[in-house]
Amino acid sequence: MDEQPTLFNGATIHGRRGTSALRHPAEMPLVYACVVVTALAYAAWVVVLVWLAHGPSTSGAAGEVRSFFTEGTGTQLLLVVPALPVILWIGRALMYARQRAMAVQMGPTQFPEAYRMVVEAANAFGLRKVPDAYVLLGNGQVNAFAAGHGFRRYVVVYSDLFEVGGSVRDPEALRFVISHEVGHLAAGHVSYTRLILTTLAAQVPLLGPALSRAQEYTADNHGYAIAPQGVPGMIGLLTAGKYLGAHVNLHSVADRATRERDLWLHLVVWGASHPVSTWRAHALRDRSRPGRLMLRPPATTAWFPPVQPAGTEASGAWPSPPQVLAHLDAVAPRVDGGEQFGRYPGVAYEVPRDAVRLADPTPVPRTAPPVVEPPRSGPDSDRQTPPRAAPPSVPPTSGYGPDGTARPDDDRGAGPVRPGSPTAD
Repeated sequence: MDEQPTLFNGATIHGRRGTSALRHPAEMPLVYACVVVTALAYAAWVVVLVWLAHGPSTSGAAGEVRSFFTEGTGTQLLLVVPALPVILWIGRALMYARQRAMAVQMGPTQFPEAYRMVVEAANAFGLRKVPDAYVLLGNGQVNAFAAGHGFRRYVVVYSDLFEVGGSVRDPEALRFVISHEVGHLAAGHVSYTRLILTTLAAQVPLLGPALSRAQEYTADNHGYAIAPQGVPGMIGLLTAGKYLGAHVNLHSVADRATRERDLWLHLVVWGASHPVSTWRAHALRDRSRPGRLMLRPPATTAWFPPVQPAGTEASGAWPSPPQVLAHLDAVAPRVDGGEQFGRYPGVAYEVPRDAVRLADPTPVPRTAPPVVEPPRSGPDSDRQTPPRAAPPSVPPTSGYGPDGTARPDDDRGAGPVRPGSPTAD
């Protein structure tokens, strides 16, 4: 009989550390830092209680501190700290109950294709039990999350994101998202113990968001291990939505991570709970290094030359409208993608969607023919090899090659639990 999950063996057969090769190298150091901060916070709480109970009633600054902790906000803070484990337990119980009461549960008779994706990811990552999976009304939000209560684990996919996964749309993008969320479960990100040890520290600027971003990169590594071909669709989905996402060029988004570089942009990154879209696309395209947490990828990692000035460049470098119109009249996209809006409705593409997503984003003179390989015949003709792009100035060592296909020397795509750990940031 399979071993049951316990407090000490972790959610997967790999133990509490999960699949370390899929974990972002900065994640565990950040977890340990959060544990230290949490321990210091509880120690300070004890010191304050002892001081309030036995310290003399003084005036001046000390008196003001005593008043802060005995009236209003300070009193609430003293009460919340010891009650945090109970608050977390109740909150998780209510959240799980909400899904069971309101969402549609995936299963053998309800959304069986997506449910199979959940089960296959759970099996690949060594989960001891198959997690619950739900589809929740999104009301326009494109989102998904993983959570748990007790030893039970589950994933939730909002309906607006789930809609992209139909057979006539992009099932690999949905597979990536589902594998990403199951990866959160396999990596222990939703365990009650970890939440107790990190929730307080998560409120600390820089530290808390950095841990969250590292966990997202870890989950992305899990998603890539199962569905590398879902990367372009997932990036398009999260940047432009469930319809226009089919027209988003992965290379164009990823290369911008190397060119947008001022302090204001980094302030946005440092406060974000998830990797910003450009940095995330860059990390998923080039698998030779882990995703960046604090500093942008270097300019030498861009695959294609820029076609527009970056926001950090002086305004003098920005062209005038007549100049841009003349340029647009003289060049053409690398791929004739057809109608820009509504690529999904009807789904009759003369050009496969990956020919748009993974094409060379650099415009070419209109006299040159578009670089498109002839489409294959058959029901999967919209998923063939994308067009071959111009070689990048600095060729990557693994991951997606400049032609947009998964490189054979990248063992992340060879199997779900043999990815090879990227080097440290």
